[in-house]
Amino acid sequence: MRRLWLIFAQATTVTLAIVFVLNTLKPNWLARPRPTAPATVVLGAPPSAPLSGLDAAERAAHPTHTGYSRAARRAAPAVVSVMASKAPARNAELEARARRYHFGLPDRSNNATQEPSQTGLGSGVIVSSQGYLLTNNHVVEGAADIEVLLSDGRQTKATLVGTDPETDIAVLKIELDRLPVIQLGHIEGLQVGDVVLAIGNPFNVGQTVTSGIVSALGRDQLGINTFENFIQTDAAINPGNSGGALVDTDGNLVGINTAIYSRSGGSLGIGFAIPISTASQVMESLIRDGRVARGWIGVQTRELTPEFIDAFKLSVREGVLISGVLANAPAAKAGIKPGDVITQIGPKAVHTPAQLLLAVSAVPPQTATKVSVLRGKQSLELDVTVAQRPVPKP
Repeated sequence: MRRLWLIFAQATTVTLAIVFVLNTLKPNWLARPRPTAPATVVLGAPPSAPLSGLDAAERAAHPTHTGYSRAARRAAPAVVSVMASKAPARNAELEARARRYHFGLPDRSNNATQEPSQTGLGSGVIVSSQGYLLTNNHVVEGAADIEVLLSDGRQTKATLVGTDPETDIAVLKIELDRLPVIQLGHIEGLQVGDVVLAIGNPFNVGQTVTSGIVSALGRDQLGINTFENFIQTDAAINPGNSGGALVDTDGNLVGINTAIYSRSGGSLGIGFAIPISTASQVMESLIRDGRVARGWIGVQTRELTPEFIDAFKLSVREGVLISGVLANAPAAKAGIKPGDVITQIGPKAVHTPAQLLLAVSAVPPQTATKVSVLRGKQSLELDVTVAQRPVPKP
């Protein structure tokens, strides 16, 4: 037993000596292997995912952007401030003379023409590298001088290319190089609930960006314009935003801000914009022809009420009641009479006066079209040669 204990003690001593020597001369031989770190799962695109040229440049310049700052940076340079100066009232001299005659006030008739002109403030959007801008007609209506201030500080005079009061669209042109141009969006893809940004110069405080959503599409019968098909939004729109841009989250132009519903003059969360599809069509016509060609047949209309249907025992429940026909107008020449109910213009069924107006205006002037009419219990189909819609009186 004693012999075995001596052998164990000697073996232990030798082993400890060997470990001491190895730990001193070769410590890496005795190091424990470290556990391998678990693999990391990356959600989304890898860092090396390719980017488009514009996105890559913007992300490199603004690596920590949040929200809709990229859309604002893309669209804002093309949104301008519009200053329209209007001449003093024509009867200023007569008013001065009347004050002197009736109230014994000093005769300031010599200074009447020196009274300050009125200046209207609004916004506009550069939509062409050739210098064409979209804005509202009510921003520049009656202006003797129009100035445009770009976001980069440049200021220049603008030429009025044309206006269309019935959609409240005006087209301006400026002569500058290196113009920032906004990208046009597609109204067909816009849906209620989509986020939009309103960009303009409210109250002349400077360019301002507000955000909201599309509250409704196709708003009409608001009494704002003759032809209405508005985008409704709750993005804050205030006086001075008129003519500015309504853009999507990519910075593409989807509408021209034109009006608000307000009791105080400020935003209540109900604003309206003209769809870019309508604004583009009007702009092309104004640039090409100097006016917008719309069809007209010369009728006065009313809603078709259940009382009228029951009184005249009509066989239709939908259509537009003709309450008056202008003498020598296309409708009168075609045989349309008061009391008739128009149900169709060409291939388009019409149920409201607004639909009839849009359907007729879409027919090119001097073009013959079929009009379906119900007269009592008699159904008629008349050929009407549509005329050019008269220019509305101011």
